[in-house]
Amino acid sequence: MKDVRLCLIGTGRAGMIHAKNFRGSIDMARVIAVCDPNIDSAKNAAAELGVDKVYRDYKKVMEDGDVDAVIIATPTKFHREIAVAAANAKKHILCEKPMAMTVDECDEMIEAAELNNVKLQIGFMRRFDESFVEAKKIIESGEIGEVVMIKSHTRGPSKPQEWMYDIKKSNGPLAEVCSHDIDTIRWFAESEVKSLYAIGGNYRNKEIAERYPDFYDNVIMNLEFKNGIQASIEGAQFVKYGYDARVEVLGTEGLICLGDLHEKKVIKCTKNNSVSRPAMNSWTKLFKNAYYDEDKNFIDSILYNSELICTGEDGKRAVEIVKAGNDSIVNKEIIYL
Repeated sequence: MKDVRLCLIGTGRAGMIHAKNFRGSIDMARVIAVCDPNIDSAKNAAAELGVDKVYRDYKKVMEDGDVDAVIIATPTKFHREIAVAAANAKKHILCEKPMAMTVDECDEMIEAAELNNVKLQIGFMRRFDESFVEAKKIIESGEIGEVVMIKSHTRGPSKPQEWMYDIKKSNGPLAEVCSHDIDTIRWFAESEVKSLYAIGGNYRNKEIAERYPDFYDNVIMNLEFKNGIQASIEGAQFVKYGYDARVEVLGTEGLICLGDLHEKKVIKCTKNNSVSRPAMNSWTKLFKNAYYDEDKNFIDSILYNSELICTGEDGKRAVEIVKAGNDSIVNKEIIYL
């Protein structure tokens, strides 16, 4: 059985996490090429990964017969065209979240992968996190009774990039920040969303309000599932204090709490009566092991034709909910799915 040979398309932080896992940690996987329209970024990534092939145009990757699979870690608006091209070139696909800009684009990606018999995995790495997997087992065991409500929030410290301010290009924080929350509540609820209502506002990036009046950096969305479970999602950008991802699952007979604000368990107490403990500052640290397990699942699915944990259908459902949430914010109304 030969190694799975991969090309990284998009050499930002998320892409490099995957590439480094495939380069040295996961058996039967090798990164042999990188692709990025920013040639300096591509060359730097290639040097760091120790690969010789560097592409600026993803179409050239599709012509490379040595490449078995691609990692798509570009801005969301490019996901559909790259994924469809990869599927048509018989290359397996690991696509970062959000899956695409629209449900129709997701359908195109799913159809292309099915027609060409290639794997299409979406990057919802929380499904591989040890704590989230344990919470799922507790839910399934019935230990907390019937699930009544799921609350999930993600808050990031970084200031949004310029393209993120344009909701038409980014689908907003519901997509860029809360896609993981959306997938988590679907996974835990084991149901599909019946209705939702969302509100958003720009509180930390007011200097761009005139240019991007629809942009929001804080969002709250309440949801009801078809099986009756209630849910609440909250997302925030540029909070500055750290990276904060936490979940609560309330049952009829108990509660599950996931996540921690702190990076370390060490607490410092000093003579001036101060007490401090470092906050978690990056999702790259918090979910490091989850990314590894996610990447290993992708390679195993190719080598052994095993089932994927996160499918195109999961990615599509999240995009559908993001779209409904954005419509709810604009129209100030409950949206029924």
